[in-house]
Amino acid sequence: MTPKRFAIILAGCGNKDGAEIHESVLTLLAIDKAGHQYQCFAPDITQHRVLNFLTNAELKEKRNVLIEAARIARSNIKPLSQYQAADFDYLVLPGGGGVAYNLCSYALDGTNMNLNPDVEAAVRSTHKAGKPIGALCIAPVIIGKLIPGVEITFGQDEKANAAFGTLGVKTTNASARDIVIDHKNKVVSTPCYMLDARISELAEGIEKLILALLKF
Repeated sequence: MTPKRFAIILAGCGNKDGAEIHESVLTLLAIDKAGHQYQCFAPDITQHRVLNFLTNAELKEKRNVLIEAARIARSNIKPLSQYQAADFDYLVLPGGGGVAYNLCSYALDGTNMNLNPDVEAAVRSTHKAGKPIGALCIAPVIIGKLIPGVEITFGQDEKANAAFGTLGVKTTNASARDIVIDHKNKVVSTPCYMLDARISELAEGIEKLILALLKF
């Protein structure tokens, strides 16, 4: 079996202001367990905000999304500007608050959000090439914004369901163990920490997502 290549877009490091660490690591683990390869990417930009994870207080310091994401990737990471869809078979976006603040402005602007240009280019080029995309937790907001009529899940977040329904997106409620597959658009999503879930439930949902992507 020739290993498939997955590109992973990270939004920093830490669920509140960057990439969700559990979701990111479990994604890498699921890919490796299935016998395939991954390369992490992140935009080389300043984080929108930096939080104290003990108090939730916002700090005045500045951090870089790529440098922070390198913590999760064990330094094996590239600027997202270097991503080429032709080099990979799949694209996966783990969740975390950084998705909604750093990769796009959903946390501030809802469905009127702006997207980081490198993130938008990566998703659009991958979809145009007919290659499957996986989105975890809050990351489906990016997919819903860029792919008309796509089917995704936000867990059981009715506010997000209603908001994206106005864009013509189909949303399906699911548990953390579940995945939602849009066969037409080759998109697979899972709720992860959009719900009050256990890490073992996340692991099950993420592994299902990776295996579902591989079936395309």
